[in-house]
Amino acid sequence: MAKTRTSFACQNCGAISQKWQGKCDACGEWNSMSEEGNPTGIGAQAARGARKGRVFPLQGLAGENQSPPRIMTGIGELDRLTGGGFVPGSVLLLGGEPGIGKSTLLIQACATLANQGHRVVYISGEEAVAQVRLRAERLGLAKSPVELAAETSVEDIVTTLMQGRAPSLVVIDSIQTMWTEMVESTPGTVTQVRGSAQALIRYAKTSGATVILVGHVTKDGQIAGPRVVEHMVDAVVSFEGDGGHHFRILRAVKNRFGPTDEIGVFEMTGGGLSEVANPSALFLAGRDAASPGAAVFAGMEGTRPVLVEVQALVAPTALGTPRRAVVGWDPARLSMVVAVLEAQAGLRLGQHDIYLNVAGGLRINEPAADLAAAAALVSSLTGAQLPPETVYFGEVALSGSVRPVVHAGLRMKEAAKLGFRAAVAPPSQQEGEKMPLSVTSCAHIATLVADIAAAGAQSKRSGPRAV
Repeated sequence: MAKTRTSFACQNCGAISQKWQGKCDACGEWNSMSEEGNPTGIGAQAARGARKGRVFPLQGLAGENQSPPRIMTGIGELDRLTGGGFVPGSVLLLGGEPGIGKSTLLIQACATLANQGHRVVYISGEEAVAQVRLRAERLGLAKSPVELAAETSVEDIVTTLMQGRAPSLVVIDSIQTMWTEMVESTPGTVTQVRGSAQALIRYAKTSGATVILVGHVTKDGQIAGPRVVEHMVDAVVSFEGDGGHHFRILRAVKNRFGPTDEIGVFEMTGGGLSEVANPSALFLAGRDAASPGAAVFAGMEGTRPVLVEVQALVAPTALGTPRRAVVGWDPARLSMVVAVLEAQAGLRLGQHDIYLNVAGGLRINEPAADLAAAAALVSSLTGAQLPPETVYFGEVALSGSVRPVVHAGLRMKEAAKLGFRAAVAPPSQQEGEKMPLSVTSCAHIATLVADIAAAGAQSKRSGPRAV
Protein backbone atom coordinates (compact mmCIF):
# COMPACT_ATOMS: atom_id res chain seq x y z
CA MET A 1 0.00 0.00 0.00
CA ALA A 2 1.32 3.46 -0.92
CA LYS A 3 2.67 5.57 1.86
CA THR A 4 1.09 8.95 2.24
CA ARG A 5 3.14 11.98 3.07
CA THR A 6 1.26 14.92 4.48
CA SER A 7 1.93 18.24 2.79
CA PHE A 8 0.26 21.63 2.90
CA ALA A 9 -0.71 23.56 -0.23
CA CYS A 10 -1.57 27.25 -0.44
CA GLN A 11 -5.07 27.68 -1.83
CA ASN A 12 -4.15 31.11 -3.20
CA CYS A 13 -1.00 30.44 -5.23
CA GLY A 14 -0.45 26.66 -5.06
CA ALA A 15 2.86 26.69 -3.16
CA ILE A 16 3.68 23.43 -1.33
CA SER A 17 5.06 23.30 2.21
CA GLN A 18 5.98 20.29 4.33
CA LYS A 19 4.59 21.87 7.51
CA TRP A 20 1.66 24.09 8.31
CA GLN A 21 2.25 27.81 8.66
CA GLY A 22 -0.10 30.71 9.12
CA LYS A 23 1.34 32.80 6.27
CA CYS A 24 2.34 31.51 2.83
CA ASP A 25 5.97 32.35 2.07
CA ALA A 26 5.31 32.55 -1.68
CA CYS A 27 2.34 34.94 -1.92
CA GLY A 28 2.05 36.31 1.62
CA GLU A 29 -1.59 35.21 2.08
CA TRP A 30 -2.72 34.40 5.63
CA ASN A 31 -4.62 31.22 6.62
CA SER A 32 -4.46 29.78 3.10
CA MET A 33 -2.50 26.55 3.82
CA SER A 34 -4.58 23.39 3.55
CA GLU A 35 -3.49 19.84 4.35
CA GLU A 36 -3.25 17.46 1.42
CA GLY A 37 -1.95 13.90 1.22
CA ASN A 38 0.23 12.81 -1.69
CA PRO A 39 1.65 9.36 -2.32
CA THR A 40 5.42 9.20 -2.15
CA GLY A 41 7.35 8.32 -5.28
CA ILE A 42 8.43 4.74 -4.37
CA GLY A 43 5.10 3.72 -2.84
CA ALA A 44 3.07 5.18 -5.70
CA GLN A 45 5.19 3.41 -8.28
CA ALA A 46 4.82 0.10 -6.45
CA ALA A 47 1.06 0.59 -6.19
CA ARG A 48 0.73 1.20 -9.93
CA GLY A 49 3.14 -1.56 -10.85
CA ALA A 50 6.40 -1.11 -12.68
CA ARG A 51 6.05 -0.69 -16.45
CA LYS A 52 8.76 -1.06 -19.02
CA GLY A 53 9.26 1.97 -21.23
CA ARG A 54 8.64 1.90 -24.98
CA VAL A 55 10.83 3.15 -27.78
CA PHE A 56 9.42 6.11 -29.71
CA PRO A 57 10.76 7.60 -32.97
CA LEU A 58 12.81 10.79 -32.98
CA GLN A 59 12.42 13.37 -35.73
CA GLY A 60 14.51 16.24 -37.05
CA LEU A 61 13.78 19.95 -37.22
CA ALA A 62 13.28 19.91 -41.00
CA GLY A 63 9.96 18.74 -42.37
CA GLU A 64 6.59 19.84 -43.69
CA ASN A 65 4.56 22.01 -41.36
CA GLN A 66 0.92 22.84 -41.83
CA SER A 67 -0.75 25.75 -40.10
CA PRO A 68 -3.38 24.48 -37.65
CA PRO A 69 -7.01 24.85 -38.79
CA ARG A 70 -9.02 27.58 -37.14
CA ILE A 71 -12.63 27.89 -36.01
CA MET A 72 -13.74 31.47 -36.61
CA THR A 73 -16.19 32.73 -34.01
CA GLY A 74 -17.42 35.68 -36.04
CA ILE A 75 -16.52 38.05 -33.18
CA GLY A 76 -13.69 40.06 -34.73
CA GLU A 77 -11.98 41.17 -31.52
CA LEU A 78 -12.02 37.62 -30.10
CA ASP A 79 -10.66 36.13 -33.33
CA ARG A 80 -7.95 38.80 -33.43
CA LEU A 81 -6.93 38.03 -29.86
CA THR A 82 -6.65 34.27 -30.44
CA GLY A 83 -4.63 34.70 -33.62
CA GLY A 84 -7.40 34.01 -36.15
CA GLY A 85 -9.87 31.80 -34.29
CA PHE A 86 -9.86 28.76 -32.01
CA VAL A 87 -7.49 25.90 -32.79
CA PRO A 88 -9.14 22.44 -32.50
CA GLY A 89 -7.71 20.50 -29.58
CA SER A 90 -6.46 23.61 -27.79
CA VAL A 91 -7.26 24.65 -24.22
CA LEU A 92 -7.77 28.30 -23.25
CA LEU A 93 -7.83 29.65 -19.68
CA LEU A 94 -9.98 32.77 -19.23
CA GLY A 95 -9.65 34.81 -16.03
CA GLY A 96 -11.38 37.93 -14.79
CA GLU A 97 -13.03 39.57 -11.80
CA PRO A 98 -16.62 38.61 -10.87
CA GLY A 99 -19.20 40.47 -12.92
CA ILE A 100 -16.71 41.67 -15.54
CA GLY A 101 -18.55 39.91 -18.37
CA LYS A 102 -16.81 36.53 -18.82
CA SER A 103 -20.02 34.50 -19.03
CA THR A 104 -21.64 37.09 -21.30
CA LEU A 105 -18.78 36.94 -23.77
CA LEU A 106 -18.67 33.15 -23.73
CA ILE A 107 -22.45 32.84 -24.24
CA GLN A 108 -22.18 35.16 -27.25
CA ALA A 109 -19.27 33.15 -28.70
CA CYS A 110 -21.09 29.85 -28.10
CA ALA A 111 -24.26 31.13 -29.76
CA THR A 112 -22.34 32.41 -32.79
CA LEU A 113 -20.57 29.08 -33.32
CA ALA A 114 -23.75 27.08 -32.71
CA ASN A 115 -25.59 29.13 -35.35
CA GLN A 116 -22.82 28.20 -37.81
CA GLY A 117 -23.59 24.49 -37.37
CA HIS A 118 -20.92 23.57 -34.80
CA ARG A 119 -21.76 21.50 -31.74
CA VAL A 120 -21.19 23.70 -28.69
CA VAL A 121 -21.51 22.58 -25.05
CA TYR A 122 -21.66 24.97 -22.09
CA ILE A 123 -21.04 23.35 -18.68
CA SER A 124 -21.79 25.56 -15.68
CA GLY A 125 -20.59 24.57 -12.25
CA GLU A 126 -21.73 27.76 -10.54
CA GLU A 127 -25.17 28.46 -12.02
CA ALA A 128 -28.20 26.37 -12.77
CA VAL A 129 -29.39 25.80 -16.32
CA ALA A 130 -32.29 28.19 -15.74
CA GLN A 131 -29.91 31.01 -14.82
CA VAL A 132 -27.87 30.50 -17.99
CA ARG A 133 -31.09 30.50 -20.02
CA LEU A 134 -32.17 33.80 -18.45
CA ARG A 135 -28.86 35.40 -19.46
CA ALA A 136 -29.26 34.08 -23.00
CA GLU A 137 -32.80 35.52 -23.16
CA ARG A 138 -31.56 38.95 -22.08
CA LEU A 139 -28.97 38.82 -24.86
CA GLY A 140 -31.49 37.62 -27.44
CA LEU A 141 -29.67 34.30 -27.96
CA ALA A 142 -32.25 31.89 -26.55
CA LYS A 143 -32.91 30.27 -29.96
CA SER A 144 -29.27 29.32 -30.54
CA PRO A 145 -28.71 25.52 -30.42
CA VAL A 146 -26.24 25.58 -27.51
CA GLU A 147 -26.25 22.50 -25.28
CA LEU A 148 -26.34 23.36 -21.57
CA ALA A 149 -25.65 21.41 -18.39
CA ALA A 150 -25.00 22.13 -14.71
CA GLU A 151 -22.41 19.57 -13.59
CA THR A 152 -19.19 19.47 -11.57
CA SER A 153 -17.94 15.89 -11.92
CA VAL A 154 -15.16 15.74 -14.51
CA GLU A 155 -15.68 12.03 -15.19
CA ASP A 156 -19.39 12.55 -15.88
CA ILE A 157 -18.65 15.55 -18.10
CA VAL A 158 -16.06 13.69 -20.22
CA THR A 159 -18.31 10.62 -20.56
CA THR A 160 -21.24 12.78 -21.67
CA LEU A 161 -19.15 14.74 -24.19
CA MET A 162 -17.92 11.53 -25.80
CA GLN A 163 -21.49 10.59 -26.73
CA GLY A 164 -22.54 11.53 -30.25
CA ARG A 165 -20.77 13.99 -32.51
CA ALA A 166 -17.58 15.49 -31.08
CA PRO A 167 -18.18 19.10 -29.98
CA SER A 168 -16.24 21.94 -31.55
CA LEU A 169 -16.27 24.09 -28.39
CA VAL A 170 -16.67 23.19 -24.72
CA VAL A 171 -16.91 25.88 -22.03
CA ILE A 172 -16.23 24.95 -18.38
CA ASP A 173 -17.45 27.65 -16.00
CA SER A 174 -15.51 27.47 -13.79
CA ILE A 175 -12.52 25.18 -13.22
CA GLN A 176 -12.53 25.92 -9.46
CA THR A 177 -15.91 24.17 -9.09
CA MET A 178 -14.86 20.96 -10.86
CA TRP A 179 -13.76 17.80 -9.03
CA THR A 180 -12.37 14.45 -10.12
CA GLU A 181 -12.52 11.06 -8.38
CA MET A 182 -8.82 10.50 -9.07
CA VAL A 183 -7.93 13.05 -6.37
CA GLU A 184 -8.95 12.74 -2.73
CA SER A 185 -9.42 16.39 -1.92
CA THR A 186 -12.17 18.97 -1.52
CA PRO A 187 -13.42 20.76 -4.67
CA GLY A 188 -11.67 24.08 -5.17
CA THR A 189 -8.37 23.04 -3.60
CA VAL A 190 -5.11 23.24 -5.50
CA THR A 191 -4.93 19.47 -6.01
CA GLN A 192 -8.48 19.25 -7.36
CA VAL A 193 -7.98 22.20 -9.73
CA ARG A 194 -4.80 20.65 -11.08
CA GLY A 195 -6.33 17.18 -11.47
CA SER A 196 -9.55 18.44 -13.08
CA ALA A 197 -7.64 20.65 -15.52
CA GLN A 198 -5.37 17.77 -16.47
CA ALA A 199 -8.35 15.49 -17.23
CA LEU A 200 -10.08 18.15 -19.35
CA ILE A 201 -6.86 18.94 -21.23
CA ARG A 202 -6.40 15.25 -21.97
CA TYR A 203 -9.95 15.10 -23.36
CA ALA A 204 -9.31 18.16 -25.58
CA LYS A 205 -6.14 16.67 -27.07
CA THR A 206 -7.75 13.28 -27.80
CA SER A 207 -11.10 14.53 -29.14
CA GLY A 208 -9.99 17.66 -31.02
CA ALA A 209 -12.47 19.90 -29.20
CA THR A 210 -11.56 23.41 -28.12
CA VAL A 211 -11.97 23.72 -24.34
CA ILE A 212 -12.29 27.07 -22.54
CA LEU A 213 -11.68 26.97 -18.79
CA VAL A 214 -12.99 29.92 -16.78
CA GLY A 215 -10.85 30.73 -13.76
CA HIS A 216 -11.41 32.88 -10.69
CA VAL A 217 -8.95 35.63 -9.86
CA THR A 218 -7.31 36.58 -6.57
CA LYS A 219 -7.56 39.99 -4.93
CA ASP A 220 -4.46 41.20 -6.80
CA GLY A 221 -5.91 40.22 -10.20
CA GLN A 222 -3.99 36.96 -10.75
CA ILE A 223 -5.77 33.79 -11.84
CA ALA A 224 -6.43 31.71 -8.73
CA GLY A 225 -5.12 28.18 -8.35
CA PRO A 226 -1.75 26.59 -9.04
CA ARG A 227 0.49 28.34 -11.54
CA VAL A 228 1.14 25.00 -13.20
CA VAL A 229 -2.33 25.18 -14.80
CA GLU A 230 -1.23 28.23 -16.80
CA HIS A 231 1.70 26.21 -18.14
CA MET A 232 -0.54 23.27 -19.05
CA VAL A 233 -3.00 25.21 -21.21
CA ASP A 234 -2.30 26.60 -24.68
CA ALA A 235 -3.50 30.16 -24.09
CA VAL A 236 -4.14 32.38 -21.06
CA VAL A 237 -6.52 35.30 -21.53
CA SER A 238 -7.31 37.99 -18.96
CA PHE A 239 -10.57 39.95 -19.00
CA GLU A 240 -9.97 43.44 -17.62
CA GLY A 241 -12.19 46.42 -17.00
CA ASP A 242 -13.47 48.89 -14.47
CA GLY A 243 -17.00 48.94 -13.16
CA GLY A 244 -17.10 52.70 -13.67
CA HIS A 245 -16.41 52.40 -17.41
CA HIS A 246 -18.57 50.82 -20.07
CA PHE A 247 -15.85 48.98 -21.99
CA ARG A 248 -13.87 45.81 -21.32
CA ILE A 249 -10.40 44.75 -22.46
CA LEU A 250 -9.53 41.18 -23.35
CA ARG A 251 -5.76 40.70 -23.08
CA ALA A 252 -3.75 37.67 -24.23
CA VAL A 253 -1.01 36.80 -21.75
CA LYS A 254 0.06 33.52 -23.37
CA ASN A 255 -0.78 32.02 -26.75
CA ARG A 256 0.96 29.05 -28.35
CA PHE A 257 -0.86 29.57 -31.65
CA GLY A 258 -0.77 33.35 -32.00
CA PRO A 259 0.73 36.62 -30.79
CA THR A 260 0.94 37.53 -27.12
CA ASP A 261 0.25 40.93 -25.55
CA GLU A 262 -2.64 41.38 -28.00
CA ILE A 263 -5.85 43.05 -26.82
CA GLY A 264 -9.48 43.04 -27.85
CA VAL A 265 -11.73 45.93 -26.83
CA PHE A 266 -15.43 45.45 -26.12
CA GLU A 267 -18.15 47.83 -25.01
CA MET A 268 -20.74 46.71 -22.47
CA THR A 269 -24.21 47.54 -23.76
CA GLY A 270 -27.76 46.49 -22.95
CA GLY A 271 -27.52 43.75 -25.58
CA GLY A 272 -24.25 42.31 -24.30
CA LEU A 273 -20.66 42.97 -25.35
CA SER A 274 -20.16 44.74 -28.67
CA GLU A 275 -16.85 45.11 -30.50
CA VAL A 276 -14.97 48.40 -30.58
CA ALA A 277 -13.32 48.76 -33.98
CA ASN A 278 -11.44 51.97 -33.13
CA PRO A 279 -10.44 51.91 -29.44
CA SER A 280 -8.24 55.02 -29.74
CA ALA A 281 -11.26 57.19 -30.52
CA LEU A 282 -13.06 55.68 -27.52
CA PHE A 283 -10.18 56.34 -25.10
CA LEU A 284 -9.79 59.95 -26.29
CA ALA A 285 -13.50 60.78 -26.33
CA GLY A 286 -14.42 63.76 -24.17
CA ARG A 287 -10.86 64.82 -23.35
CA ASP A 288 -10.19 68.41 -22.28
CA ALA A 289 -7.33 69.46 -24.55
CA ALA A 290 -7.11 72.95 -23.02
CA SER A 291 -6.33 71.70 -19.52
CA PRO A 292 -2.70 71.51 -18.29
CA GLY A 293 -1.38 68.14 -17.19
CA ALA A 294 -2.83 66.06 -20.04
CA ALA A 295 -0.65 64.39 -22.69
CA VAL A 296 -1.70 61.97 -25.42
CA PHE A 297 0.41 58.82 -25.52
CA ALA A 298 0.78 56.83 -28.75
CA GLY A 299 1.20 53.29 -27.45
CA MET A 300 1.24 49.75 -28.80
CA GLU A 301 -0.83 46.84 -27.51
CA GLY A 302 0.58 43.81 -29.30
CA THR A 303 0.34 44.67 -32.99
CA ARG A 304 -2.33 47.33 -32.51
CA PRO A 305 -1.51 51.03 -31.99
CA VAL A 306 -3.65 52.63 -29.27
CA LEU A 307 -3.83 56.29 -28.29
CA VAL A 308 -4.70 57.16 -24.67
CA GLU A 309 -4.61 60.28 -22.55
CA VAL A 310 -2.20 60.40 -19.61
CA GLN A 311 -3.41 62.83 -16.93
CA ALA A 312 -1.22 64.21 -14.14
CA LEU A 313 -1.89 66.48 -11.19
CA VAL A 314 1.02 67.99 -9.24
CA ALA A 315 -0.05 69.94 -6.16
CA PRO A 316 1.81 71.24 -3.07
CA THR A 317 1.43 68.99 -0.07
CA ALA A 318 0.97 69.73 3.62
CA LEU A 319 2.03 66.22 4.62
CA GLY A 320 5.45 65.11 5.71
CA THR A 321 5.53 62.43 3.02
CA PRO A 322 4.02 63.45 -0.35
CA ARG A 323 1.44 61.15 -1.87
CA ARG A 324 2.06 59.20 -5.08
CA ALA A 325 -1.19 57.80 -6.50
CA VAL A 326 -1.17 55.96 -9.83
CA VAL A 327 -4.05 54.41 -11.81
CA GLY A 328 -3.30 52.43 -14.97
CA TRP A 329 0.50 52.58 -14.81
CA ASP A 330 3.35 51.05 -12.84
CA PRO A 331 3.96 53.06 -9.61
CA ALA A 332 7.64 52.12 -9.67
CA ARG A 333 7.90 53.57 -13.18
CA LEU A 334 6.37 56.85 -11.96
CA SER A 335 8.88 57.04 -9.11
CA MET A 336 11.72 56.57 -11.60
CA VAL A 337 10.43 59.31 -13.94
CA VAL A 338 10.01 61.71 -11.00
CA ALA A 339 13.56 60.98 -9.82
CA VAL A 340 14.95 61.60 -13.32
CA LEU A 341 13.06 64.91 -13.58
CA GLU A 342 14.53 66.03 -10.27
CA ALA A 343 18.10 64.85 -10.88
CA GLN A 344 18.51 65.55 -14.61
CA ALA A 345 16.08 68.43 -15.28
CA GLY A 346 16.30 70.40 -12.02
CA LEU A 347 12.62 70.17 -11.05
CA ARG A 348 11.64 70.17 -7.38
CA LEU A 349 8.87 67.63 -6.88
CA GLY A 350 9.76 66.44 -3.38
CA GLN A 351 7.19 68.74 -1.72
CA HIS A 352 4.34 67.98 -4.10
CA ASP A 353 1.61 65.35 -4.21
CA ILE A 354 1.56 63.57 -7.57
CA TYR A 355 -1.49 61.88 -9.06
CA LEU A 356 -1.25 60.07 -12.40
CA ASN A 357 -4.15 58.52 -14.27
CA VAL A 358 -4.54 56.75 -17.61
CA ALA A 359 -7.94 57.91 -18.86
CA GLY A 360 -10.44 55.27 -19.85
CA GLY A 361 -9.28 52.50 -17.51
CA LEU A 362 -6.62 51.03 -19.82
CA ARG A 363 -3.49 49.70 -18.12
CA ILE A 364 -0.21 50.59 -19.83
CA ASN A 365 2.70 48.17 -19.52
CA GLU A 366 5.29 49.44 -22.00
CA PRO A 367 8.13 51.85 -21.06
CA ALA A 368 7.38 54.03 -24.10
CA ALA A 369 4.88 55.92 -21.92
CA ASP A 370 7.71 57.53 -19.93
CA LEU A 371 7.89 60.62 -22.15
CA ALA A 372 4.13 61.18 -22.11
CA ALA A 373 4.02 60.84 -18.31
CA ALA A 374 6.95 63.27 -17.96
CA ALA A 375 5.25 65.79 -20.26
CA ALA A 376 2.02 65.58 -18.26
CA LEU A 377 3.90 66.06 -14.97
CA VAL A 378 5.84 69.09 -16.23
CA SER A 379 2.68 70.59 -17.73
CA SER A 380 0.79 70.26 -14.45
CA LEU A 381 3.68 71.67 -12.41
CA THR A 382 4.24 74.71 -14.62
CA GLY A 383 0.61 75.25 -15.62
CA ALA A 384 1.58 75.21 -19.30
CA GLN A 385 -0.91 73.76 -21.75
CA LEU A 386 0.50 71.09 -24.06
CA PRO A 387 -0.22 71.35 -27.81
CA PRO A 388 -3.60 69.61 -28.30
CA GLU A 389 -2.61 68.04 -31.65
CA THR A 390 0.66 66.46 -30.42
CA VAL A 391 1.35 62.90 -29.25
CA TYR A 392 4.26 61.75 -27.07
CA PHE A 393 6.17 58.48 -26.85
CA GLY A 394 9.68 57.48 -25.78
CA GLU A 395 11.54 55.63 -23.03
CA VAL A 396 13.35 57.75 -20.44
CA ALA A 397 16.67 56.42 -19.18
CA LEU A 398 18.15 57.12 -15.74
CA SER A 399 20.67 59.47 -17.36
CA GLY A 400 17.80 61.59 -18.69
CA SER A 401 18.26 60.55 -22.31
CA VAL A 402 15.21 59.53 -24.32
CA ARG A 403 15.66 56.13 -25.95
CA PRO A 404 14.00 55.03 -29.22
CA VAL A 405 11.07 52.61 -29.14
CA VAL A 406 9.74 50.12 -31.70
CA HIS A 407 6.93 50.67 -34.21
CA ALA A 408 7.30 54.44 -34.37
CA GLY A 409 5.73 54.53 -37.82
CA LEU A 410 2.62 52.62 -36.71
CA ARG A 411 2.17 54.91 -33.71
CA MET A 412 2.31 58.04 -35.88
CA LYS A 413 0.07 56.56 -38.56
CA GLU A 414 -2.65 55.87 -35.97
CA ALA A 415 -2.26 59.39 -34.58
CA ALA A 416 -2.56 60.90 -38.06
CA LYS A 417 -5.84 59.00 -38.61
CA LEU A 418 -7.33 60.72 -35.55
CA GLY A 419 -6.30 64.21 -36.66
CA PHE A 420 -3.01 64.70 -34.79
CA ARG A 421 -0.37 66.68 -36.65
CA ALA A 422 2.81 66.49 -34.55
CA ALA A 423 4.73 64.06 -32.38
CA VAL A 424 7.42 64.49 -29.73
CA ALA A 425 9.58 61.39 -29.97
CA PRO A 426 13.17 60.23 -29.49
CA PRO A 427 15.63 60.67 -32.36
CA SER A 428 14.45 58.24 -35.01
CA GLN A 429 16.70 55.43 -36.15
CA GLN A 430 15.25 55.87 -39.66
CA GLU A 431 15.57 59.59 -40.16
CA GLY A 432 15.35 59.29 -43.96
CA GLU A 433 11.84 57.84 -43.79
CA LYS A 434 8.86 60.01 -44.51
CA MET A 435 6.71 60.23 -41.37
CA PRO A 436 2.98 61.00 -41.42
CA LEU A 437 3.43 63.61 -38.65
CA SER A 438 5.73 66.52 -38.00
CA VAL A 439 8.29 65.02 -35.59
CA THR A 440 10.09 67.00 -32.90
CA SER A 441 13.12 65.03 -31.74
CA CYS A 442 13.71 64.94 -28.01
CA ALA A 443 17.08 63.47 -27.07
CA HIS A 444 17.09 64.47 -23.37
CA ILE A 445 14.42 65.01 -20.74
CA ALA A 446 15.81 68.51 -20.02
CA THR A 447 14.91 69.53 -23.58
CA LEU A 448 11.29 68.53 -22.99
CA VAL A 449 11.14 70.50 -19.73
CA ALA A 450 12.65 73.59 -21.35
CA ASP A 451 10.26 73.50 -24.31
CA ILE A 452 7.16 73.12 -22.12
CA ALA A 453 8.30 75.87 -19.73
CA ALA A 454 9.06 78.23 -22.64
CA ALA A 455 5.67 77.55 -24.22
CA GLY A 456 3.97 78.24 -20.89
CA ALA A 457 5.80 81.52 -20.39
CA GLN A 458 4.96 82.64 -23.93
CA SER A 459 1.26 81.84 -23.50
CA LYS A 460 1.17 83.86 -20.27
CA ARG A 461 2.74 86.88 -22.01
CA SER A 462 0.37 86.67 -24.98
CA GLY A 463 -2.73 86.08 -22.83
CA PRO A 464 -5.67 88.54 -22.68
CA ARG A 465 -5.09 91.67 -20.64
CA ALA A 466 -7.34 92.50 -17.69
CA VAL A 467 -9.73 95.36 -18.34
